[in-house]
Amino acid sequence: MSFTREQLLERLAALEYQAERPSRYVIAFSGGLDSSVLAHALADAEIPVLAVHIDHGLQREAEDWNRHCRAFAEACGIAFRCQPIDVQLESGKGPEGSARDARYSALHDMLEPGDWLLSAHHREDQAETLLLNLVRGSGPAGIAGIGALRRFGPGWLVRPLLAFDRAELRAYAAAHDIHWIEDPSNADTRFDRNFLRHEVIPCLQTRWPDIALRLQRSALHASEATSLLADLAGIDLEALGAQPQRLPIGALLDLPRHRQKNLVRHALRTCGLTVPTALQLDTILDEVLRARVDAQPLLRWPGGSARRYRDGLYLLPDRLADTLPEGPIASSAVRLGSGLGTLFFEPGVDRGLDPQLVGPRLRLAARKGGEKIRLHSQSHTKKLKKLLQEEGVVPWMRDRVPLIYAGDKLVAVGDLWTAADATTSPGVAVRWKDRPALH
Repeated sequence: MSFTREQLLERLAALEYQAERPSRYVIAFSGGLDSSVLAHALADAEIPVLAVHIDHGLQREAEDWNRHCRAFAEACGIAFRCQPIDVQLESGKGPEGSARDARYSALHDMLEPGDWLLSAHHREDQAETLLLNLVRGSGPAGIAGIGALRRFGPGWLVRPLLAFDRAELRAYAAAHDIHWIEDPSNADTRFDRNFLRHEVIPCLQTRWPDIALRLQRSALHASEATSLLADLAGIDLEALGAQPQRLPIGALLDLPRHRQKNLVRHALRTCGLTVPTALQLDTILDEVLRARVDAQPLLRWPGGSARRYRDGLYLLPDRLADTLPEGPIASSAVRLGSGLGTLFFEPGVDRGLDPQLVGPRLRLAARKGGEKIRLHSQSHTKKLKKLLQEEGVVPWMRDRVPLIYAGDKLVAVGDLWTAADATTSPGVAVRWKDRPALH
């Protein structure tokens, strides 16, 4: 089988049956062979394409690579963005793991609702990942290797090239005169993946030439087992209230430990968050879950975090924006910052904001202290601080709830409340999507 643009588009179209049609393709674009072929094959696609080059700041050739990637994207007629990141080499995960976590965290933050993040992993990458995870002692999910599709932040992470091998991508590149970057670190066998790629897999191929295909089949079998575990976790999640962002601790502790782990992993994936290491997961079960009721422990890892508040285990992004984008509300959708989701204004609902207020006078603000609002069921104004406490809003979100003003008047508090004298029927609903759990 040879790789063609038509096959790629057919594969992407098939994945739309599992995920909604994307509003944009965001390519994780290193400038290497695989992502260059992917970007080239998506030129002139019906769906907008953005190529994102992550500058890890670890190679002195980084600026040259940035220029090459920008020129390549422009030649393909697709949008381009270079994103510098800070790799925490002292994270304990080694250079490969630290760079990977920082890269995916940056990509997570820049995705918008409806985006598909496209990664150019192919069949040999799948084989390397399976072997690497076996060496690390991973469970079924690790042996399943690289999945073709999963939730990722407000969008999806999609790997449409897993059915193709490196030779097929090279043939496509040669046929279309594609020039790519060769990262010298890819030849450094001090890194585990490179050692497998250059030393172990070639040795296995002398005995089993189709080793990559064999390992891919094993990954598919493990994927089926992982699906069964996900089904069990889905049953447990439903029994615990079907809220993956907030798991009730008492009911969670009633489950056997292996099902606790399975459920927490499943809930994190459902929320589009990164699953922690086995050691970190044990810390969640042993220290976060079992902390004092009045404590607020926090465990953070790249791509996710876990907090306890009262009887709830809250699963969150690793970073929540500390400040809101204050100012006039100029569109029907306002992104609130890292991990905080998006505000939408939906007209024509039975009861909502007075449409005459929605327009140039409407503005977004953060809590400053002393705010008051009168709700429909009340005859007098009430302090917002008191309302948030009575509603049980978690402490770390109380200053992150967006306040909506018409002129100097507070007319809505996120999607929690609207002011009585700013409400009409029909009206404009405030929808706060992809937000962290508030209660």
